[in-house]
Amino acid sequence: MAASPASAATTAGSFAPLRRPVFAVLWAATILGNIGSFMRDVASSWLVTDLSGSPAAVALVQAAATLPIFLLAIPAGVLSDILDRRRFLIAVQLLLAAVSASLVILSHSGILNVGMLVGLTFIGGIGAALMAPTWQAIVPDLVPKSDVRAAIALNSLGINVARAIGPAGGGMLLAAFGASVTYGADVLSYVFVIGALLWWRRPANADDALSENFAGAFRAGLRYARASRELHRVLARAAVHFLFASATWALLPLIARNLLKGDAAFYGVLLGAVGLGAIGGAVLLPRLRARLSADGLLLVAALTTAVVMAILALAPPKPVAVALLLVLGAAWIASLTTLNGVAQAILPNWVRGRALAVYLTVFNGAMTVGSLCWGFVAQETGVRGAMLISAVALAAAATLFHRFKLPKGEEDLQPSSHWPEPLVAEGVEHDRGPVMVLIEYRVAKENREKFQHAALRFAEERRRDGAYACGITEDAADPEKLVEWFMVESWAEHLRQHRRVSHADADLQNAMTRYHMGPEAPVVRHFLTLETQRKH
Repeated sequence: MAASPASAATTAGSFAPLRRPVFAVLWAATILGNIGSFMRDVASSWLVTDLSGSPAAVALVQAAATLPIFLLAIPAGVLSDILDRRRFLIAVQLLLAAVSASLVILSHSGILNVGMLVGLTFIGGIGAALMAPTWQAIVPDLVPKSDVRAAIALNSLGINVARAIGPAGGGMLLAAFGASVTYGADVLSYVFVIGALLWWRRPANADDALSENFAGAFRAGLRYARASRELHRVLARAAVHFLFASATWALLPLIARNLLKGDAAFYGVLLGAVGLGAIGGAVLLPRLRARLSADGLLLVAALTTAVVMAILALAPPKPVAVALLLVLGAAWIASLTTLNGVAQAILPNWVRGRALAVYLTVFNGAMTVGSLCWGFVAQETGVRGAMLISAVALAAAATLFHRFKLPKGEEDLQPSSHWPEPLVAEGVEHDRGPVMVLIEYRVAKENREKFQHAALRFAEERRRDGAYACGITEDAADPEKLVEWFMVESWAEHLRQHRRVSHADADLQNAMTRYHMGPEAPVVRHFLTLETQRKH
């Protein structure tokens, strides 16, 4: 049967970014690079069970891989905005290649121990932490704006293709030729990635007088994350979910070896099944989203994960275990894409990389803490006991936190550019500050409570976009005159606020100004710290 025009258009749109040679080459190179990384991870996870049978040691390797992302995701997000991304990615790839080359030498010589493995895994985690936000940030440089969403979806598909191939291939290489050959395959994969990055000629960034330095961008990102209640809800749900769901990833090598009596190749098959399940889950997700809300989808994914964990604890036959890992992969991709999609939907472009880095920090922090905790629990209760405890805890937490709804992410966050340029008598240096902005309103007494409620909602926007303090005051001689004030650290940061304010923010501001009386708009004044005060 021929495809309908609508389905054909959808398919063409989904793969449209691959028509761009630069995107296609980097996408293919990334898949090869991720296949190598998954091979390396399989070798390390299995090798630690040879070097030490301790569940805590196995979990420590997992924690060493995720801890750097927890520690460095936010600085990496800032670096991706202020450095040449192409050169930065090449440098990171060289670092990761050096890590895998060291593993080749140490494993081949037979002197690799748990401490060395954990240390090199930690350095590799640093490279992954630096690379993750930068790969996301280069997508708009590779495809036109109309293809950005399809490109992001293809990147997700590529990761899961690598997840399906890499672990199984790594497991077979490990079983047939040993760890050094498996690590060598990872080194080879970096040749393709670095070659693709060298081939890509990225246009130079245009000069921007308001471009941020590292410290300012770092503060702005943290300030936004601290003030955004919607982001807080996403972060809380992610932390709870991955804290308990991390038990499977921390203990899977021991599940494969001790409970299921498998070898390295079987462990690779299990990980490959997770990747295949994730691909299948990605295909089914559009249909599930049509029937379930984000909260409903996350609950189903959590409960499914809990059931899989509980059955794995009972040491089912190997074919059943493989089938369970297929289901786990589908549930895992559903929870990941749901939480990441909500986070993307509530973030404006100007802070997207840094705020997503905060999300990655929470995600990897939960995975790191969870891995360590479940490793020590397994040390005391056994792998079976730890898996059963984590399954029950995940199901209970998912049911409890289902009441705390995720934001819908339906607001228009594109810049509105509705703020007029500030009136100044002469040019103001960008680093001058702090800056105090005053907006005078006339509000009838009967509308004061409603005005204050609207102002409270808008204050969150002020803080997100750059204010470090804000408030409302009244004129003692004229109670109907109310003054909104907020403080910004510099004149440049206030000018950035003009760029950042969105259409959704404009709606909040209109909710305040409708209570303003008089034919004239509210009066806005800008006050600067005196130069003499700055010098002293």
